[in-house]
Amino acid sequence: MSSENNNMNNKMPGNPNEPHKVDHKSNKQGWLPPIVGGLIGASLVGVFSLAMGQENATNPDQAQIESMVQEQVQKQNENKQGENTQTASLDVSTDVSETVSKVQGAVVSVANLADTNSTIDLFGLVQPDRQESNNDEANYETASEGSGVVYKIDGDSAYVVTNNHVIDGSDALEVITSEGKQVKAELVGADVWTDLAVLRIPANEVDTVAEFGDSDSLTVGEPAIAIGSPLGSDFASTVTQGIISGLDRTVPVDLDGDKMYDWQVNAIQTDAAINPGNSGGALLNSAGQVIGINSMKISADQVEGMGFAIPANDVQTIITQLEKDGRVIRPSLGVVMATLNQVPMQQQEEILNVPDGLESGVVVLDIEANSPAANAGLKVNDIITKFNGQEVTDSISLRKALYSADANQEVEVEVYRDGKQQTVKVQLEPQEEQVS
Repeated sequence: MSSENNNMNNKMPGNPNEPHKVDHKSNKQGWLPPIVGGLIGASLVGVFSLAMGQENATNPDQAQIESMVQEQVQKQNENKQGENTQTASLDVSTDVSETVSKVQGAVVSVANLADTNSTIDLFGLVQPDRQESNNDEANYETASEGSGVVYKIDGDSAYVVTNNHVIDGSDALEVITSEGKQVKAELVGADVWTDLAVLRIPANEVDTVAEFGDSDSLTVGEPAIAIGSPLGSDFASTVTQGIISGLDRTVPVDLDGDKMYDWQVNAIQTDAAINPGNSGGALLNSAGQVIGINSMKISADQVEGMGFAIPANDVQTIITQLEKDGRVIRPSLGVVMATLNQVPMQQQEEILNVPDGLESGVVVLDIEANSPAANAGLKVNDIITKFNGQEVTDSISLRKALYSADANQEVEVEVYRDGKQQTVKVQLEPQEEQVS
């Protein structure tokens, strides 16, 4: 794992609706089918009896008899077909459509805009032909789109939750309402670790506000409905339906694109389709409450029928901090690290002096000056095996232990140094900034 990716100072990244009553009278079973069958049988018997009588009297040919039988059978089939058609026409409205109608107006599209007049290209290089341009006015084009959910109105402002990866790298942001109106949006805050972001738009542009449900009360197998823009705003307010397939799923994610996992996200698993465009949209329960925010970032796109959403209770905790501080304030340790089993065995023996039986932990590769780690006396090549009472087996487990602590907390860190175990007390400090 690259050192940049492992910098611990963050140098890198209601009630449910009543059941819908449907008239099923035309589909009732019991005594009706035998009577219908009896009538059909009686008709055929009558035809054959009539035919036989006529044959004795007038001696018609066999073709006439078959024609009469087919005519009677056709009439009976037409009557039955009419009954089936009538039944289908009664079963149009569903609980899903009623649920969606409650919150659909609160689900919006989010456009990530790029300034085409920028002198910086996609690779961060200055474009010489634009350096002398006197055009200071930005010319925005849509670089990508996702979804969002209006969850709050406060005074003149309405707040939209979406995914961090939807807004990441934008020069400007725009919200397209469910009615198709384009509204300039302001970024309030974002968090790369939970893949959440909060936008602000004028309250007078909002007609509907979504309500959060309790994601801790979900059960596997209950209905789930995803709403979003699966292929951009042209397909806004698209609805997919499924069930809750799993709860408390721990999903590893690659935050910086180096094909190595940096973090683990707690997620709701669903088989409702979640695509790149409806990422940031709502996952609903049958009461029309938001129980999760869909995230393509943590979805396994190589596995069909497996999508993930950030639980609503987790979402509410994060967006409250984003509204207040623009970021999630987490503690800093100040080390560059690598998982022990990523270190070649020869170096483990010759440099780290790993004792027999020690098979997991995190190796300190570098320490930032004046950081909590430096001030506490941690050293390069220390192997961290426990942090604040939690076992450390890899870089992800260390991050989770670190981020579960308070930003100004003193913690005990258990390390192996030159083959010997010791405990170091570390006074944590708040991160200075979030890196996206």
